[in-house]
Formats: sequence, C-alpha cells, structure tokens
Amino acid sequence: MACGLLTKGRGLDCNRISGGIKNIYFAVYDQVTSIPQTAGEITDLEMGTNDLYKYVMPLGVSSLTDTVVGSRENGTIYYTPSVNIILNKLTKEDQNQIKLLGATKVIIFAELNEQLSNGHSVIVGLGSANGMELNAGTMDSGAAWGDRNGYTLTFDGIEALPFAMVADYTTDPFDNAGFTFGAIVTS
Repeated sequence: MACGLLTKGRGLDCNRISGGIKNIYFAVYDQVTSIPQTAGEITDLEMGTNDLYKYVMPLGVSSLTDTVVGSRENGTIYYTPSVNIILNKLTKEDQNQIKLLGATKVIIFAELNEQLSNGHSVIVGLGSANGMELNAGTMDSGAAWGDRNGYTLTFDGIEALPFAMVADYTTDPFDNAGFTFGAIVTS
C-alpha cells in the first residue's frame, strides 16, 4: 500500500446538523448475499425475499460510534462500530425479540436525524463485512414515578473499514433500484 494518498482537504460546513438516530433497520447477517461498497457508499443490497426489521427510536436517546483502533508498532488499523439503542416500555413481545437479537448476528442500518441537502435522511451501514452482535444491555423498571422503564441495548462489531453511507434513496429509505429485499417489517 502506498503512503500519502490524501486527495482532499475539508472546510467548515455552513449548514447545521442534528445528532442522533431516527430509525434502526436490522438485516439478518446470514440473509444478506451481497452488500458492495463503492468509495465508502453502499450502492447495492441483495437479500432476496428476506426482510429488514425497522425499530423507531425515541428522540434524543440512541447513538452510534465507530472507533478507529490502530497500532503504530504493528502497523495495523481497524474499526469497532457500536450502536446504543433505547426502547421504552417493558413488554413480553420485546423480551422475545431481544432474545432473538442476542442469538442473531445482524447488519445494522441507522437512519440518522442528519439530512442531505435534498431533505432525505442520511443512512449508514454498520457491520456490513463481519456483522454486529448484541453484547450488552439492561432491562430497567425505573424507580421513581417519572422514570423510564425499558431496554438499553448495545451492539458492537469489528471491521476492516469504517462504516459506509447508504446511497441516497428516491422517495423512501431503501427504495434504491439496486436494493433487493422482501419488505420493511415495522411490527
């Protein structure tokens, strides 16, 4: 690999952005047959008739991080994506789904609150090469009357490349011509 391959600088963006995650979409890792990237962008998604599972996030509580881990001594670098989600309200249905999520390797698509200049949401894909796993979490009742009860879940992974942006959609997320999957399941 050649050293010194920078191609651009970066100025200060004049637009304001918003943090946080609006929606999470889970794809079962073993059901994704192809998820190619071009220049850090997911341009195709092949899942046959398998579904994406959409979880709507409460405002201001869910986030993602992609940590760069390098070793100067070994000359290595890799990335550890992590997604933290909060689901309000304890339910038996969620208990069952969380057990399934704990037993399933997934690829996570996070629809951010950040928007492109055309008003579409930015969507990023995490775990596209090696998958993401549910490795930590809590189920909390709260104590005081006004406390939240629900779930806090942390998914993490390890990847050779940083997370990729999903190519912009036409009208609705994942309606890209090159994307093939069954449906987006919401309940």
